[in-house]
Amino acid sequence: MPTQFDKLIPLLSQAAVEFIIVGGVAARSHGSARLTDDLDIAYRRSNENIAKLVTALAPLDPYLRGAPRGLPFQWDIKTIHRGLNFTLITTLGAIDLLGEITGGGRYEDLLPHTIVQEFYGCDCNCLDVPMLIKVKRAAGRPKDLEAVAELEAIMEMRAKASADLKSID
Repeated sequence: MPTQFDKLIPLLSQAAVEFIIVGGVAARSHGSARLTDDLDIAYRRSNENIAKLVTALAPLDPYLRGAPRGLPFQWDIKTIHRGLNFTLITTLGAIDLLGEITGGGRYEDLLPHTIVQEFYGCDCNCLDVPMLIKVKRAAGRPKDLEAVAELEAIMEMRAKASADLKSID
């Protein structure tokens, strides 16, 4: 089932969950042509925010992506506190909850490297291009390294366009 970004992002936003959009959705928002199957978010690990996250996703029957049904997995505050990163499947599709990102750190470390962008009528924090490049390079997977090349090209095109505009003034 394809992830319904148009429902999942507003759901989190309207529940006042503190999160940053990272990964493929962030790359797409900056102009990447690459498609993604899941929503990757870095989330604040405060007690209050974890409670909001658990409450928001509970009606979507979150479960460990790729794991057989019947494992002793409970979607609750205690589970989130005991873990850090979760790859989940929900009735709205796939979502990765990242308490920490290789090369970038936790929510609080990433927040200064975000920009606010509109996603489906909601203003959301989204990782900026330089930090997105840094974390994708740190992840080191072939698909991430391919994305780095594209994101670097996007950053270069933006810098050139900015320089061209300044030379007109």
